[in-house]
Amino acid sequence: MRIHAAIRASKRSPLLQVVKSAAATIAAWLLAGWVVPGQLPVFAAIAALLVVQPSVNQSLSKALERSIGVIVGVVIAVALGLLLGSPSWIVLLAIVVAMLVAWALRATPGTGNQVAISAMLVLALGSTPEYAIARIVETLIGVVIGIVVNALIVPPVLVAPARRDLGLLGSELASSLDRLADALPEPQSAAKLQELMLEARLLRPMKDAAEASIAAGEESLTLNPRRSTHREELVEMRSLLERLSPIVTQTIGMTRAYFDHYDDSIGEEPAVTAIAEQLRRAGHDVRLAVQIADVSPEPEALTSAIPALTAPLVIRPPSSTHWILIGSLMEDLRRIRGELVDEE
Repeated sequence: MRIHAAIRASKRSPLLQVVKSAAATIAAWLLAGWVVPGQLPVFAAIAALLVVQPSVNQSLSKALERSIGVIVGVVIAVALGLLLGSPSWIVLLAIVVAMLVAWALRATPGTGNQVAISAMLVLALGSTPEYAIARIVETLIGVVIGIVVNALIVPPVLVAPARRDLGLLGSELASSLDRLADALPEPQSAAKLQELMLEARLLRPMKDAAEASIAAGEESLTLNPRRSTHREELVEMRSLLERLSPIVTQTIGMTRAYFDHYDDSIGEEPAVTAIAEQLRRAGHDVRLAVQIADVSPEPEALTSAIPALTAPLVIRPPSSTHWILIGSLMEDLRRIRGELVDEE
């Protein structure tokens, strides 16, 4: 593993996220220092910093994780301090006990780590009940400020990445159908066949990326004050992805069948020209569906706004040499047509 890949992200976080985290940390530090004087409000600052997440829903989850972890860790630290006094080894004991308690409670890794860290800090800095209560109050102040700041300062809505990735998927899917249509009637070299197969396989990671982006967009709307404005957009994107996903599978399957059963005489089959025409029509209808959903990254000029796939294709039986390939292409084409014209 390369070192820079382990310490550097593929892209920077939005600058707004950095500003929000800084604002929440400063506000938590000042307010907690005023409410609970006497100690540096480290717990409040850490809580606010961790709670400001890319979405309000994630902030709430992180707030619960942080609050429960601190409370359990503080209770463990105080109990051990009262029972065993303050020898230096008690810090190590507290860490072990905290980890075992978190394991017994089936806590998340984040919560478990927080329990151990809180117990360690309380014992290292002061294990009296008064100190423990002050740290809990301080943490809750930081948590509340983190949630409020994240909710009030332009809550992030991750609709644009979903629209972009879905549009790219639709565009590449239509292009893959066109490429297969162009290849079917013509003799192909081994290199061209490999290229065709590789390009078709790229559809799967693109579909996964669109799925992840839409899921992130849906998650970003949870508990978000701006969710009503964008909910319908994501519903429409989810619906389009559910239509395109089976077509991705069928397109890869058709390309695989062509790759596996290719020979130079395939283009001589009368059915091949008709299948190629249907594939072009399917590519047209995929582009049309993407444009109707308003997710096309770069709108293309369509020859018609009317769907091109109409009546199912009927062909004569192919020669015995190619019946497996023609049959496979016809079945996948039937399924593609079913998705595009909303047939069961």
